[in-house]
Amino acid sequence: MSLEFLITALIVVLVPGTGVVYTVAVGLGKGRQAAIAAAFGCTLGIIPAILASVIGLAALMHTSALVFTAVKYAGVAYLLYLAWQTLKDSGPLELKADKSNRKSMLATVRTGFLINILNPKLTVFFLAFLPQFVSPQAANPTLDMALLGSVFMAMTFAVFIVYGMFAALVGEKVLRSDTVMLWMRRAVATAFAGFGLRLALAEQ
Repeated sequence: MSLEFLITALIVVLVPGTGVVYTVAVGLGKGRQAAIAAAFGCTLGIIPAILASVIGLAALMHTSALVFTAVKYAGVAYLLYLAWQTLKDSGPLELKADKSNRKSMLATVRTGFLINILNPKLTVFFLAFLPQFVSPQAANPTLDMALLGSVFMAMTFAVFIVYGMFAALVGEKVLRSDTVMLWMRRAVATAFAGFGLRLALAEQ
């Protein structure tokens, strides 16, 4: 495993995307445990993209306009749904949920998972990203790709937890005002809608 892979992967993970916005929003609204659940869900959502890259399904998505478009618009619809739910105070920044409620935590994990698996650009990204770091002399390229994918997932989980814990700390110390929470919900909803628009305009 090369240093170039580790540095590139870290940069990719650090750049804020839908998963980071979701984890931060959950941390702000629901606290540390929920932030960890969000980070875990977003990390799990990477698995299908890695598997698709390893077994070649990503190539199908890359070449098939129909498959790519179908997944893309499902992702767009889901991001817009999250934006609407956030504005209604029933999304990531909803404060009425019981932080210790198991169903609430599972719902948080599920949402994070869906955010990533409904992003076709993630699958196409892994198609281009992982293979270039597999050594031509590798005895088992598939195993190497799976290992690289696992490291990327571990890195994602660690970085997202840092984002989430910081957001939870800010939420505990700062977000006490209903007015502040209203504007935070609007900001997060705008971010989700913006990501949805960007995804809608994405090309293969």
